[in-house]
Amino acid sequence: MVSRKSDSSGLPATTDNAVKILVAGPFGVGKTTLVGSVSEITPLRTEEPMTVASVGVDTPGSATKTHTTVAMDFGRITLSDTVVLYMFGVPGQQRFWAVWKGLAEGAIGVVVLVDTRCLESCFEVLGELELHQLPFIVAVNVFPDTQRHSPEELREALDLLPETPVVECDATSRDSSRDVLIALVDHVRGPDLPAPSSVKELE
Repeated sequence: MVSRKSDSSGLPATTDNAVKILVAGPFGVGKTTLVGSVSEITPLRTEEPMTVASVGVDTPGSATKTHTTVAMDFGRITLSDTVVLYMFGVPGQQRFWAVWKGLAEGAIGVVVLVDTRCLESCFEVLGELELHQLPFIVAVNVFPDTQRHSPEELREALDLLPETPVVECDATSRDSSRDVLIALVDHVRGPDLPAPSSVKELE
């Protein structure tokens, strides 16, 4: 583990770039899991027990899901000595999309988490992203019974532009979730953001 001088927030004293991203996707796809697996701080979660409003939301994982995000998940990861990434997981259900407007302000991009077992559930989320005009990548959360598809097949199925990155991940894995964030940074990075080759391992 590398020792680094830091302030009371736990960040390196040299940190001068705070970068904001969103983690989006349909209900039950693993957004809360991804933020929690990679965050270097205890993530903030705003989950509530599922209500009758969630009845009829049918996804492969919904049968065992008892809580849903109603505002946001929040986590943090230090990418380098000068750059820290703040992650905001946004609710996947349409009735919570008013939350997106405020959270999307100032964000550099979005990780769209998808489940290939229910790709059709992603269309509304992708449509909402078009309204906010934020760059995004698609991350396929791989479950034990996930059917694998090539990036080209997924781009066609989701009607994505050829340049939209499509990656696989395991949202329960810290390393895998970190690699998704690196892919987003690489896709949208400007001169102030590190290239993936310079992104440091989480400590």
